Amino acid sequence: MLTTPWGSGRAPARACHRLPPDGRLTVLGNPGHRRVTLFAAAARAAGLPEPAVLPWIDLLRGTHRLSPGAVVRIDSPGEDAAVDALLRGPVLGADYAATRVEGGAAWYAGVTAALRTLAATPGVGLLGDPEEIAVMFDKRRTHALLSAAGVPVPRALTGAAVAGWEDLRARLDAAGLRRVFVKPSHGSSASGVVALEFGPRGQLRATTSVKLADGRMHNSLRVRRYQEERQVAELIDRLAPDGLHVEQWVPKAAQSGRSADLRVVVVAGRATHVVVRTSDRPMTNLHLGGTRGSPELAREAAGAAWPDLLETAERAAACFPGSPMVGVDVLPTAAWRRAVVGEVNAFGDLLPRLTGLPDGPAEGLDTYAAQLAALGAAPVAPSGPVAPAGPGPFHLAPPNHPNRPNHPRTEQS
Repeated sequence: MLTTPWGSGRAPARACHRLPPDGRLTVLGNPGHRRVTLFAAAARAAGLPEPAVLPWIDLLRGTHRLSPGAVVRIDSPGEDAAVDALLRGPVLGADYAATRVEGGAAWYAGVTAALRTLAATPGVGLLGDPEEIAVMFDKRRTHALLSAAGVPVPRALTGAAVAGWEDLRARLDAAGLRRVFVKPSHGSSASGVVALEFGPRGQLRATTSVKLADGRMHNSLRVRRYQEERQVAELIDRLAPDGLHVEQWVPKAAQSGRSADLRVVVVAGRATHVVVRTSDRPMTNLHLGGTRGSPELAREAAGAAWPDLLETAERAAACFPGSPMVGVDVLPTAAWRRAVVGEVNAFGDLLPRLTGLPDGPAEGLDTYAAQLAALGAAPVAPSGPVAPAGPGPFHLAPPNHPNRPNHPRTEQS
């Protein structure tokens, strides 16, 4: 069995890159959520013991218990009503509802504080760096980190926090920006995101999934357009207290007449899985009407630039060396010849039935099996027999290696 690199059990938690001696992992997640169940299925398929589950609600309440030597995979706290109410409820008070957009700053403070508590647990190893997760859940910090590292990103407003609508209008005018995305700094799944456009004759249009009702903001599955300045001002003024990241709306490449972007999963430093997302709306999120596009057509359209698109994701992931997996949103531009990075997601691997890029280290593996293989577990094809144990974690070819994956293949969910 592989040895552990994180010490004798007396040191604070730190990032791990190997399985524990007994092969049993602990998952910090929400019991019963498909993130937890899909990862557990991948562990069983690899011949590993059933992972233990550390509920997020227990960590947040301080009632969790972990044994020295435990290795914890950090997964998303999202989509659990009790967890969300604990994090945002005190801020929203009697008006709390799971659909409410507000409370992102409180959510962020609670989650990051809990992860720092976990990191201080003596003798526990973490599959992921809490401080890097804190950066990924702050879009302003992520943008600044990527920009400083030379990763291509959209132009963005910097400096003081956006105070509200009048402040935003003045700063956009000064910067000469007429089309921008306004994003809650700590949001996810397009919650609170506003695609904002100013026309040449003073027209105004805000496209968002936010529903304004009785002075409150609620997430909706229906994308709306607001064109009255009074409504747009109310929207921005209500979003601003939780923090806003404002970046240029970059025209994306198209597929089948719809704008398209890429979710690229990077495991152990290499792009292993790709999903093409297309939409006739500014947001390509699947729950907002986006659909999966064709990676084969994307690769064909990109031609010789396809490896560069994957490398852009890898360069973004390299800014988070303590994170064994990240999901990078790559926005292709100029007819698929160039790209910028929109976001980096700490939990961007929930892509059921998606298998890895052919000729790559995760070929035939889903995103969870690929991460286990990177830790040293024997990889298992989805419908095949258990593969013999290899020499350890898969090793990824350097960017210019001839075996670099360049023919994506996915199964549609």
